[in-house]
Amino acid sequence: MSHPLTEYRRRLTARQQKEAALTRVADRLSTTRLATFGAAVLLAWAAFFNGWMSGWWLVLPLGVFVGLVVRHDRVLLARERVSRAVIWYDHGIARLQDTWSGTGPAGDRFSDREHLFASDLDLFGQGSLFQLLSTAKTRTGEDTLAEWLRTPAGRDEVVARQDAAKDLRPRVDLREQLATASVALRMAVHPEQLVGWATDKTRLHGVWPRLTAVGLTALTITVLAGWFMGTVTTGVLFVVLLLGVTFQLRFQSRTTAVMQAADGPSRELTVIGTVCAVLRRESYTAPRLTTLCASLGTEGTEVRTVALGLRRLVELHDWQHNLIFRPLAAVLFWELHCAFAVETWRQQNGLRVSGWLRSVGAFEALAALGTYAYEHPEDPFPELIESDGPPQYHADSLTHPLLPASRAVTNDVTLGDVSRVFIVSGSNMSGKTTLLRSIGVSAVMALMGAPVRAQSLRLSPMALGATLRIEDSLQAGRSRFYAEALRLSHILATAREEPTLFLFDELFHGTNSHDRLEGARGLIQSLLDLDAIGLVTTHDLALAAIADPLAPVVQNVHFDDHLVGDELRFDYCLKLGPVTRSNALAIMRAVGLNIVAPGRQPMANVTVPPESSEHSRTLSDKDSR
Repeated sequence: MSHPLTEYRRRLTARQQKEAALTRVADRLSTTRLATFGAAVLLAWAAFFNGWMSGWWLVLPLGVFVGLVVRHDRVLLARERVSRAVIWYDHGIARLQDTWSGTGPAGDRFSDREHLFASDLDLFGQGSLFQLLSTAKTRTGEDTLAEWLRTPAGRDEVVARQDAAKDLRPRVDLREQLATASVALRMAVHPEQLVGWATDKTRLHGVWPRLTAVGLTALTITVLAGWFMGTVTTGVLFVVLLLGVTFQLRFQSRTTAVMQAADGPSRELTVIGTVCAVLRRESYTAPRLTTLCASLGTEGTEVRTVALGLRRLVELHDWQHNLIFRPLAAVLFWELHCAFAVETWRQQNGLRVSGWLRSVGAFEALAALGTYAYEHPEDPFPELIESDGPPQYHADSLTHPLLPASRAVTNDVTLGDVSRVFIVSGSNMSGKTTLLRSIGVSAVMALMGAPVRAQSLRLSPMALGATLRIEDSLQAGRSRFYAEALRLSHILATAREEPTLFLFDELFHGTNSHDRLEGARGLIQSLLDLDAIGLVTTHDLALAAIADPLAPVVQNVHFDDHLVGDELRFDYCLKLGPVTRSNALAIMRAVGLNIVAPGRQPMANVTVPPESSEHSRTLSDKDSR
């Protein structure tokens, strides 16, 4: 199998060439259509104004013109599909070259400041994990992927998703077909409104109105035919037509409402049906995929067929807007019959719509995991283990998937066997917060069924909680310290219910040093009593001293820096023990904040290398800790 970047480039070139060829065909057809129309005008002039030929000769150019219109539309649709494939592979290449940030949906609508770790780990927003992972083309697919990111799954569920992702990993053609299935799927389908319409109460009730409508339609046609043949008087015809109009007026408001409400859902379900048809053409080996595939059938009929049936009813209803057909539509009770048919469709299929959406959403979320696995063949699927005691987390060569691979520095982290808590000290910008995010994001990806950015990862199912990005709230009247204390109380409550991994950045730095130290000591002891595991970063060496009486369960580790000439250098490598120095004053001086203590000489300028600051800014402005 060729490398993903090579394969994407090959396919992109092929799709671009096909797009250009279809553009040329479309241009030729457009020109030919114009020429054919001109020929028809000349023939009409010759036939009807000069009498040089029979008007029947117009049939030939008109027939050619209609055929050209149909052919032109098909070519334009084919070109649109190919254009979407070009965009798909462009985005794939951007992901592989680490230039993907800002492309695709950011998932801002899923952001939740109250969530225990989503904001802290950059799960949503520009340059987020969601933006990296999401290849979903429906809102339901995005909703499913976002829920998997926010909610760690159990072992059996994770294994099932891993198997499905492995099955989908090599299916590049399937993912392209999903990406090109329809135009603007994300904007086209609104799950809540669609399910609400499908399961809403019936507006047209009872059997007798429908039977009466059928009977009156038959009577009207019969009487009208008799009137034309002279066997029915005008008075009888007038009475029958008046009866029909009166009956239709009784249901007019409801029939109009039914058909207006069905227009949008019919389009959305056509989109869903197209996606279902793509998915149903494949055969799968993973049990999760075969189950989902089976759920996209409905009593032996394809979802696409059922959806097209509804769309056909809406299109038939639209016929009555034609000026020529409108009188006949009134005589045939056209809108009423279409409305009854739509209500019958909802009664037969309405309850299935939510199931179709869930299955398509799950398929797209699994396809996103399969895409990531294909594009990152060096990233392994983690091993899920069971633990009777504290949760387990064992990572070799761990780094963060949002960091460019060419610059990322790996670290080994083991929690749960001997050491359950790391007190991470270190100088500014040395990588403490990035380590916490790397651990948190790897756990999120592992427990959603995705590969992880590490050489290997073994962990047990667990909940997560973090305080890396706690903010105050003016509207809610919360200080930063209060917001942090509230989050910590929620994490403690979670740890009482299930195994938990916690990630704390600078505990209680909004209060005095004594309260901070005592609060941190009590919190860590409480979490140890609850068999939780985690990491706490700090600049305060007094806080690092907490580990001494609790060793080896609580262990000090650190990041440091080196001053080479006038330049600070960071290696981002995790080391045992607490840090022994700080670089705060040096960084102040590097950015021009020249603070001189009374009676002392100014320090020499110190330069922070660009790669160091870029490493810290890649994930968050808080990584400078």
